[in-house]
Amino acid sequence: MGTGTITTKDGTTIFYKDWGTGKPVTFSHGWPLNADAWDDQLFFLASHGYRVIAHDRRGHGRSSQTWDGNNMDTYADDLAELIEALDLRDITMVGHSTGGGEVAHYLGRHGTSRVSRAVLVGAVTPLMLKTEANPKGTPIEAFDGIRAGVAGDRSKFYQDLSSPFFGANRPGSKVSQALQDAFWLWSMQVGLKPAYDCVKAFSETDLTEDLKRIDVPTLIVHGDDDQIVPIEASAYEAAKLVKDATLNVYQGAPHGLTLTHKDQFNADLLSFLQAK
Repeated sequence: MGTGTITTKDGTTIFYKDWGTGKPVTFSHGWPLNADAWDDQLFFLASHGYRVIAHDRRGHGRSSQTWDGNNMDTYADDLAELIEALDLRDITMVGHSTGGGEVAHYLGRHGTSRVSRAVLVGAVTPLMLKTEANPKGTPIEAFDGIRAGVAGDRSKFYQDLSSPFFGANRPGSKVSQALQDAFWLWSMQVGLKPAYDCVKAFSETDLTEDLKRIDVPTLIVHGDDDQIVPIEASAYEAAKLVKDATLNVYQGAPHGLTLTHKDQFNADLLSFLQAK
């Protein structure tokens, strides 16, 4: 227990944290962060009798900076390989943002034989990109802008992104500069190619059918002031597609609510885990 790595079938090293004992809870992080973004939840749940596992997605953090495989299919399969390597069962899967897409895609591709419930937080599900069929989505130009930022002065781009991510640009915000600095630090650890490719993965992967396949109790948490993954095209739509979904909207909360609203979120997570 502590930290470890697995090597996937294509030779990629995936780093993970494995803390505590009890029923397992897996955590999938958002772009362009890593497992450290979950530390508050990992510490809280491990202190309440759960085993918590959080990995760095390929290309991110301490995992291999892969040239290939930076797509939702491979992300889901990497997670499946980790779950099988650790032989986890009766899992609660938690995913934030891109990680929410990863969880949904895992459930769609690999089923729920090892999973008892799921939590989607600020998730990109069902589809972020604006299309004729998804008119509430975000236009492709916004994602082109993200790619240009990553390919340009990415340090400045991540620094700037931390503000809307945590709602620090809103009047009366109490978000510390230190939290924004932590976001920048995590973001600078992702490889340039994986970060660039992941924009397409999180914005253009249609996860509608995956959501329809989920057959375990699912908690959907979203801030109604999410400037990164706007709630109208995401949580409100996802809640209609998942059969056994509970939607919990945090008033005024930003995309990074797992950190800005961590006490509220941790309490909701624990009560969901303890529900019969």
